[in-house]
Amino acid sequence: MSVTWGYTQQNGPQKWPEMFPQARGQRQSPVDIVTSKTQHSGDLQQLPLRWKYVPENTRSLVNPGYCWRVDVNGKGSLLTGGPLHGEQFVLEQFHCHWGCSDSRGSEHTVDGESFAGELHLVHWNQSKYKSFAEAAGHPDGLAVLGVFLKVGKPHPELDIIARLLPFITHKGDRVTLTQPLDPARLLPQGKAYWTYLGSLTTPPCSESVTWILFKEPIEVSNEQLELFREMRCYDAGEECPCDATINKQFDYGKVINNFRPPLELGNRPLREVGSH
Repeated sequence: MSVTWGYTQQNGPQKWPEMFPQARGQRQSPVDIVTSKTQHSGDLQQLPLRWKYVPENTRSLVNPGYCWRVDVNGKGSLLTGGPLHGEQFVLEQFHCHWGCSDSRGSEHTVDGESFAGELHLVHWNQSKYKSFAEAAGHPDGLAVLGVFLKVGKPHPELDIIARLLPFITHKGDRVTLTQPLDPARLLPQGKAYWTYLGSLTTPPCSESVTWILFKEPIEVSNEQLELFREMRCYDAGEECPCDATINKQFDYGKVINNFRPPLELGNRPLREVGSH
């Protein structure tokens, strides 16, 4: 079954609430981080975030039609501490969002400013649930590490992915990673972060995510981002939807501007831990 949602005017974020009831909820993501309104959390400072990943278990790169995604065997991985209430989370996958230019592409914004992209490392609560699917249905089921991308020097770990993207040009394409990839190397040096309770940013927009957004971005090169933007949102057997669309969000059927705009934070607390 082809994905009925996307990022065009016909099926984009403004239409998702009609298709997915949870997308109308009060705990949706992403949000704009207004730094003057964040709350300092001394209690979280005492519970440092800890993570461990097994590079050899990062094996498969796929084009689901709206991003690139790396599927992971979560065995041996671990995310704990910080706002996770002592529970243990394991890595399920990581993926990326980006724009048509280097000035936009992130889902979360900081004081209204966008970054060139945003990386999401998606974990599920192994302490309480038996699978990712089960965890995604509960308010404390998922934890996502968010990392902003800014343009600068090439990122060596992301380069492993960027070099393989020409092999997964079309929706449904999948390749095995040719070398181990360490998700820990995708995280910034600085450990300061913002955290709040939100949702998945793609349908069904399940309200099950504890968000942990690192304040410090990582650098990627313009060339790496250009490889992201060459991906296609249709499968190899389909005609390019560019002929049928006036909307240039998906220019020539390319995967670009695959981000959901920020939503209202409402009365949810947005806490910060550490400074830059």
